[in-house]
Amino acid sequence: MTAGEQTGGDGARPVTRVLVADDQALLRGSFRVLVDSEPDLEVVGEAATGAEAIERAGVVRPDVVLMDVRMPEMDGIEATRRIAGAARVLIVTMFDLDAYVYAALRAGASGFLLKDTPPAELLAAIRVVAAGEALLAPRVTRRLIAEFARTPAAPTVRGLEGLTEREQEVLILVARGLSNTELAQHLHLSLATIKTHIGRLLTKLDARDRAQLVIAAYESGLVGVAR
Repeated sequence: MTAGEQTGGDGARPVTRVLVADDQALLRGSFRVLVDSEPDLEVVGEAATGAEAIERAGVVRPDVVLMDVRMPEMDGIEATRRIAGAARVLIVTMFDLDAYVYAALRAGASGFLLKDTPPAELLAAIRVVAAGEALLAPRVTRRLIAEFARTPAAPTVRGLEGLTEREQEVLILVARGLSNTELAQHLHLSLATIKTHIGRLLTKLDARDRAQLVIAAYESGLVGVAR
């Protein structure tokens, strides 16, 4: 059952099901209390290792997994690779210099936040990811771009040559972090038109979400690293 199909106790709000994966019990408990304090969010399971996260995800079928990077037995990167597609993964790490940022996005993560993120922003991030958007903390984004500059990967996307001029323009702005609302304002287009462009980009580039669009933009050279 997805976030859009289940409703809260009053029948008024969709409930997003959240799995918390972190090797520290105190942090898992803190995340559970915070998430469960919201009427539209519910923790449906916890995991202390990457392997356990995969097992629990198969049982409780969450909409969003809050995933730590560094865990015993199996790290959050491999767990993300195995879970992505069945659930959206939001990486929550204490390391803004974490070398795994790029690898996690390649593995299918839909977003990255730092563990010092204010509680209200973490809750908002869960909702953003559950809605199908991608989310990257500003500091993480800067590190990600630096990683692209340091170790450029061979292009793994397809169909970039088939994009229209407008679609390329939208892709560039997506890679620079603009939301749909900001895109609409910047390009003087309706929100519906922007959503149509995003949908076409996802289809043409065979991308799961906006995070993969960002990767496509940088790997193809369409967007360069700001100096």
